[in-house]
Amino acid sequence: MLTLKQIYDDKAKVIAGLNKKHFSGAQEAIDEVLRLDGERKAAQQQKDAAAAEMNKISKSIGALMAQGKREEAETAKAQTGALKAQIAEFDQKMAAAEEAQTKLLLTIPNIPYDIVPEGACAEDNLVVKSNVPHHGGDTVGTWVGEVNNDEAKLPHWELAKKYNLIDFDLGVKISGAGFPVYIGQGARLQRALINFFLSEANKAGYTEIMPPTVVNAASGYGTGQLPDKEGQMYHCEVDDLYLIPTAEVPVTNLYRDVIIDEAQLPIKNCAYTECFRREAGSYGKDVRGLNRLHEFSKIEIVRIDTPEHSDASHKEMLEHVEGLLQKLELPYRILRLSGGDMSFTAALCYDFEVYSEAQHRWLEVSSTSNFDTYQANRLKCRYRRAEDKKVTLCHTLNGSALALPRIVAALLENNQCEEGIRIPKALQPFFGDDMIR
Repeated sequence: MLTLKQIYDDKAKVIAGLNKKHFSGAQEAIDEVLRLDGERKAAQQQKDAAAAEMNKISKSIGALMAQGKREEAETAKAQTGALKAQIAEFDQKMAAAEEAQTKLLLTIPNIPYDIVPEGACAEDNLVVKSNVPHHGGDTVGTWVGEVNNDEAKLPHWELAKKYNLIDFDLGVKISGAGFPVYIGQGARLQRALINFFLSEANKAGYTEIMPPTVVNAASGYGTGQLPDKEGQMYHCEVDDLYLIPTAEVPVTNLYRDVIIDEAQLPIKNCAYTECFRREAGSYGKDVRGLNRLHEFSKIEIVRIDTPEHSDASHKEMLEHVEGLLQKLELPYRILRLSGGDMSFTAALCYDFEVYSEAQHRWLEVSSTSNFDTYQANRLKCRYRRAEDKKVTLCHTLNGSALALPRIVAALLENNQCEEGIRIPKALQPFFGDDMIR
């Protein structure tokens, strides 16, 4: 969440940032945060004054008793009792104001960096790089194949049926829509991608974590899924646990309430997990086949870093994700998200999209974000500076590297040929063949 220092240092910048994210009632929310902080401070001052008076009177009681002024001593005792009751009331006022302030801050999103484009939706995102000519942004080389919206190309749901890779109907029978069953070569392709992505993360210096896939509410609040995305998460009500929407949640929470020595930073973790999202209200062509699922596999990379180095960390993460797409020989582009299309917690976010020749559309496969101190403040994730031993908030970052469903969709659709479906060279050692037949 936003820190009070951010708000006090530049209230106008915070409100402008919230407006850039299209957060309704930004001025009112920030004014209320400051009002509650003023209320807390006033109660603190009253408490301190009462405590000072009580200490002064308490010290006089012994002297009064020694002088035989018993009646005055008893009056002084009564005064300290009254002051003690007042202090308890001030404590309650402080706690109530602080609780209300924290509750409000949890509903206020992070503010975007200055380079985030203005805009209200996905159409306002800025394409900054592409390996496909004529698709905006700086073109990086040329796509190894040739993007042409070939009407003869089959969509992945038809290819999955043709080669018996994925059974969507069987998933509906077992669980419901959005829970596919991978079969034979389809299951092997999933496993190959998981192992390939983890292998590449290991080469890049990420430590692999195998976390739980259910978390408590404190973990959800720590990374910002709660209370913002409560309706999108599967909730085990009896135990008050949540199925994770991404490995970001358990992996980042490893550092909740932790003070890290600066020499340990940056921390680089990766994790493969199943992810669960209710995706309430999703419908239409965007959810067909693998385009949008309730359960899916994903490899996540997470970094904890210093404020001075987090920008460099973000760039390294972007290069890592881009390298994966290049090795998979997929047509891709990178977008810097506009203020209105960014997540609740991100200060800066880039999306990676791959092109589907069969569906004639771009499919998002990764979001790679810098959260600045926003998550760290919720988590109380801090580090001790080597220079002066001062304890300060870390920066947290994460990204998909990568989410499997739409990668699988693009691989199937873009690599179909008369012999079957071609497997990219980098993936062949993990898949064990050069073709799905």
